[in-house]
Amino acid sequence: MQFHHDGFHAGDPDIYKLAKGQKEPMLDMPNEVDVLIVGSGPAGLTLAAQLAAHPDITTRIIDLKPGPMEKGQADGISCRSMEMFQAFDFAEKVKREACWVNETSFWNPNPEKPSEIHRTGRIQDVEDGLSEMPHVILNQARVHDRYLEVMQNSSTRLTPHYSRKLVDLTLAKTEATHPITVTLKRSDAGHEGQLETVRAQYVVGCDGARSGVRNSIGRELVGDKANQAWGVMDVLAQTDFPDFRMKSLVKSESEGSIIFIPREGGHMVRVYIEMDKLANNERISKSDIDVEKLIDATNRVLNPYTIDVKEVVWWSIYEVGHSVTDKFDDVPAKNVETQLPRIFIAGDACHTHSAKAGQGMNVSMGDTFNLGWKLILVLQKRCDPKLLHTYSAERRTVAKDLIDFDHEWSRIIGAPPDPGTSLEETPKFQEYFIEHGRYTAGLSVKYTPSALTGTGDWQHLATGFEVGTRFHSAPVIRLADAKPLQLGHTVKADARWRLYAFAGLKDPALPQSDIKRFCNFLQTSIDSPLQKFTPQKEDSNTVIEVMAVFQQSHQDLDIGAMPDLLRPKVGLLQLTDYEKMFCADQVAGDIYTMRGVNRERGCVVIVRPDQHVANVLPIDNFKELSLFFDGFLITPPENTNRA
Repeated sequence: MQFHHDGFHAGDPDIYKLAKGQKEPMLDMPNEVDVLIVGSGPAGLTLAAQLAAHPDITTRIIDLKPGPMEKGQADGISCRSMEMFQAFDFAEKVKREACWVNETSFWNPNPEKPSEIHRTGRIQDVEDGLSEMPHVILNQARVHDRYLEVMQNSSTRLTPHYSRKLVDLTLAKTEATHPITVTLKRSDAGHEGQLETVRAQYVVGCDGARSGVRNSIGRELVGDKANQAWGVMDVLAQTDFPDFRMKSLVKSESEGSIIFIPREGGHMVRVYIEMDKLANNERISKSDIDVEKLIDATNRVLNPYTIDVKEVVWWSIYEVGHSVTDKFDDVPAKNVETQLPRIFIAGDACHTHSAKAGQGMNVSMGDTFNLGWKLILVLQKRCDPKLLHTYSAERRTVAKDLIDFDHEWSRIIGAPPDPGTSLEETPKFQEYFIEHGRYTAGLSVKYTPSALTGTGDWQHLATGFEVGTRFHSAPVIRLADAKPLQLGHTVKADARWRLYAFAGLKDPALPQSDIKRFCNFLQTSIDSPLQKFTPQKEDSNTVIEVMAVFQQSHQDLDIGAMPDLLRPKVGLLQLTDYEKMFCADQVAGDIYTMRGVNRERGCVVIVRPDQHVANVLPIDNFKELSLFFDGFLITPPENTNRA
């Protein structure tokens, strides 16, 4: 991590200096805000953590609950979400505390004694090379805690305003700067029933499946129910089942199915229990069943093994259902060309599905990781507000894909077991799990061509950095200090774009090397996106950060012979930033080989603020590079007269 660039920073570097004009603690609810977030679940906190880093944007986040979550609900964290957590600098904390899912076991009826189960397979949960991050299990409340810590340590000290219910939300048809009027009702002690009125530029509804924000813009969840109920409980228990600390999918002959998910702490396990089929229009709730029935059902499926539950930490009942709204913002499809979005919905407010695919929390966080940087750049007047249309366009496709996957996965999990599956045979649900490993790891998202994502015409220059997908990290050695690290970990949740210049074979120290000509263009040309879009008097990497990767060993290169652009001056003291140059790691893995980068020609990989690859270009294709950023960035007024 970097600090001291604005002068000596004493104490914990994760705690930022309080920005000028900010108050600590944040107790007030101002009359006007730039962004009001409704709901402090995973989607709301992912958005709030991004916005909290920008004191020039007034953000508030509210929730109906009286305080932070403590237990229950989602727990699966995909590899992709862990990569995202790295951008917020808390992935290592999660890795330390969470339970790692290393293998998954599969159990079916024993063909020699069908009333008993036997293991039919045990496979690696995430295939090699998909991600440098593990698939882990951690209580959703602890994920919330990590985000809350980021917010509270930020320069704005952003803290949720709890005990507030959304009562009314209206959007004025005028061109007012804060056209949304929101009425809130408080329920905290001493303020019961008190109403607050807030005007906002933007409102984001992360308020769950019964979203008041969604209702206010006339959207509705449309989908179906599978007429199937499942129970879920977190337990501390004793058992002779051998795979109790392994993610296990278990099918019995006639007693249904269960799924074991080991939890953090070494003792707790989550159990999903298939319940009876529901009749059409039949509903079920906790009042219709008790936890003892879930425990009994678990024991019936486990035969010949048993489980003795010592403590039930949390339990619930839910129905399998799948639904999605037609759009994730307030603009009717017919008005996209003439109307700008002001109100957004994310997470369960716009898509619901079963818990068994383990993607709900992950996709919800992905929603607002996509939206956050777009709101920041629009509010800072760095991007055209039309950019905000891409949120619904990109994320609804992801939600629809999730629902299609979940439909099939729920059907396979709930289907009767394959008759007579022997140890030599692979059950269908095990085959499906293996086939869709990239999806369950959260790595199947690919944004289609748009102003923010190229068409991949030059994909052959870096086949492993697929345009539209997340930037697939690989090991490198930092040139300045020989530190081994993951290149993808240089992308932070700071709303900046990145240019990764992969140098060709030519010695980068030579005056006519591809990397020197590339940097010279960025530093001096009036067509350079750095010259056009970086506000005067701000650091050169404020909007677009430039980094370089070399094929040579770090011991064979002279850092002083590298372009000045790769040693930028930053901060109040204008100190040199030495962390922009990297070399291939010949021990842990050569990034050029691992990601199919053309050694002769090199390339430039453009990476969006949400870690997705926006385009791959030749390192000397300056025109296409300029045209790409011209498509959405705004030239600051003070730069318009640059010649």
